[in-house]
Amino acid sequence: MLAGGDDGVPDGIGMARLAWTRLPTADGAGAGPSTSAAADDELFSAAAVESLDYEVIENYAYREEQAQRSKFWVPYYVMLKWLFSLLIGVGTGLAAIFINLAVENFSGWKYTATFAIIKHSYFVGFVVYTVFNLALVFSSVYIVTNFAPAAAGSGIPEIKGYLNGVDTHGILLFRTLVGKIFGSIGSVGGGLALGKEGPLVHTGACIASLLGQGGSAKYHLSSRWVRIFESDRDRRDLVTCGCAAGVAAAFRAPVGGVLFALEEVTSWWRSHLMWRVFFTSAVVAVVVRSAMNWCNSGKCGHFGAGGFIIWDISGGQEDYSYQELFPMAIIGVIGGLLGALFNQLTLYITKWRRTYLHKKGKRVQIFEACLISLVTSTISFVLPLLRKCSPCPQLETNSGIECPHPPGTDGNFVNFYCSKDKEYNDLATIFFNTQDDAIRNLFSAKTFHEYSARSLITFLVMFYSLAVVTFGTAVPAGQFVPGIMIGSTYGRLVGMFVVKFYKKLNIEEGTYALLGAASFLGGSMRMTVSLCVIMVEITNNLKLLPLIMLVLLVSKAVGDFFNEGLYEEQARLRGIPLLDSRPKQVMRNMNAKDACRNQKVVSLSRVSRVVDIVSVLRTNKHNGFPVVDRGQNGESLVIGLILRSHLLVLLQAKIDFQNSPFPCGPGVLNRHNFSDFVKPASSKGKSIDDIHLTEDELGLYLDLAPFLNPSPYVVPEDMSLAKVYNLFRQLGLRHVFVVPRPSRVVGLITRKDLLLEEDGNTAMAELQSTSGLAEWQTARR
Repeated sequence: MLAGGDDGVPDGIGMARLAWTRLPTADGAGAGPSTSAAADDELFSAAAVESLDYEVIENYAYREEQAQRSKFWVPYYVMLKWLFSLLIGVGTGLAAIFINLAVENFSGWKYTATFAIIKHSYFVGFVVYTVFNLALVFSSVYIVTNFAPAAAGSGIPEIKGYLNGVDTHGILLFRTLVGKIFGSIGSVGGGLALGKEGPLVHTGACIASLLGQGGSAKYHLSSRWVRIFESDRDRRDLVTCGCAAGVAAAFRAPVGGVLFALEEVTSWWRSHLMWRVFFTSAVVAVVVRSAMNWCNSGKCGHFGAGGFIIWDISGGQEDYSYQELFPMAIIGVIGGLLGALFNQLTLYITKWRRTYLHKKGKRVQIFEACLISLVTSTISFVLPLLRKCSPCPQLETNSGIECPHPPGTDGNFVNFYCSKDKEYNDLATIFFNTQDDAIRNLFSAKTFHEYSARSLITFLVMFYSLAVVTFGTAVPAGQFVPGIMIGSTYGRLVGMFVVKFYKKLNIEEGTYALLGAASFLGGSMRMTVSLCVIMVEITNNLKLLPLIMLVLLVSKAVGDFFNEGLYEEQARLRGIPLLDSRPKQVMRNMNAKDACRNQKVVSLSRVSRVVDIVSVLRTNKHNGFPVVDRGQNGESLVIGLILRSHLLVLLQAKIDFQNSPFPCGPGVLNRHNFSDFVKPASSKGKSIDDIHLTEDELGLYLDLAPFLNPSPYVVPEDMSLAKVYNLFRQLGLRHVFVVPRPSRVVGLITRKDLLLEEDGNTAMAELQSTSGLAEWQTARR
């Protein structure tokens, strides 16, 4: 049974007093508990972000809830997790289908109308083309600025921050999900130099979070029977599944989605989570494949071979020689340089936008996006007019490619502003296609000399500039597909020179386009394993795996020499304090005491006056406070940690106020459930300014013992800061107490002490406790 204190409260406080040391004096505050986390949470408050509570707070309410659950609860809890993984996969797949169908059909209507009109007048066709794009972009930026501000951008930096332990307000709300879906349709369908793949990752995360909290209470779309995943730990697992589902839906790459969640976004990983993420990605693959089969019957309008990305180059280059490794390494170097330059330029422009432009209001943001749309439409329409048409080459009869291709549909060799029938415009072949179809053309095999070097260089310069300027506008914007567009352009350019230099017939320009795409993504986003698998899955060619690995390693090494990855740079610009996978080198020469030397510890007494609690909450922005009590010798002992959000719940409820300044008895502790202290996902939560107390209520007392965390993590003051960093990140902690080295040892735990064996008197229970798993102590009752 649990050890009770002198006041009869069975919360382990009596045992905690034996292990905790006294609080430091005023002039020795640096050596005491640094649980106020001033540097941490004061930084967050400026950026509207807050740390997540991944640690299970085993207070009295939590223990009572565990004791009341039946033996069928754990199987039900596990089954519900798998059910939610299934629902996340289905929901993300359906969202991806809707976005792709809408984008493809809007683009199809746009190109069909434009090519029908330019047969009579190119100027009228240009006006129709520009107005169509402008209307779609305006709808996107209007939705984002007036309905869902958190839907702007790709959302991956924010989701990466969430899975790293930082919650940014609004990123997982229902209106963000709606804004992300419809905003992506407008921005991508409007022809801007951005993609829908990054927003799909954010969309999957939003779907997972909304399912985990039972829907949206604000819009009356909630259900109580699914409100079981109420802790940040459970929500993190669901959001991880949603991220993987988003990548799987965007690229039709289920394995790549799992690796993306593992490598790029989440900071904590468990084998059980791996199984659920894998299952979710498999469900997405089945849903998307079913939709593709249904659309092949012609029921999806203009939706053709595009949309769900898979650029099949399995019929391309079969082998490669060692002589090609050098130009392939050159592609990796180019990708690293251009990727690092892209990150730096977008960083400078985004800083300028936030400092000068976006502070002027929504109208300026709408005007900026519409202006970029006009510039993009003008460039994509006018530049092909300035390019002379080329005669159609001699194509193999079994290649399945025709020249010229009928205008307004996907395919190579587009006839645009050509005087003869057997001519095509190579620049229009790239510009007058959706990005997915344009990349398919750049990757295509058996199309030697389709593009001239001048056209590829022209497109590279213009599209690179447009991508840099467009990134950061107030619309949902992904950088996967634009990065592939940029990389495949210079990759195909290098491939043309290789074909001309080596004069080998089995060298395909499309192969080098693929390697260029991988190199730019590696140089910009700095992903390796997940990106390698994604590129293999979307091209259906396993033979190119060693070459993709080569260019990724080279491009990442070159890019790391200049700056950090795109998502890390953007996360820091947004004020999201990410913890890297390993500590800085300087931390190895520092200890825990050095990190909190300048902090002032703000503590609360076990039985505090309400007015004192309100005063502490108003004068401090900290989100965690140590709670102290008087020992038998009159010394101050730390008995636990209480969160700011829990204090606000108690102040608002008022049912635990008491007239006596003495500890309460156990009879008044059943007024709260553990779920009462749960903060909604991506919500600001309660504020001390929203709580109104009378003069009489301010004079009452509140016993904090039943609601605090009696067993937070503790480190000695002389522990290496690098070791504290690893502990903090790997366990997903929010607060760590720094204390003088304890003077007494009550026991020593080894591996064998953690291997509990089942016998006739002891029931086996999971030691890894989440918000709902039973504890060993409860199982013994």
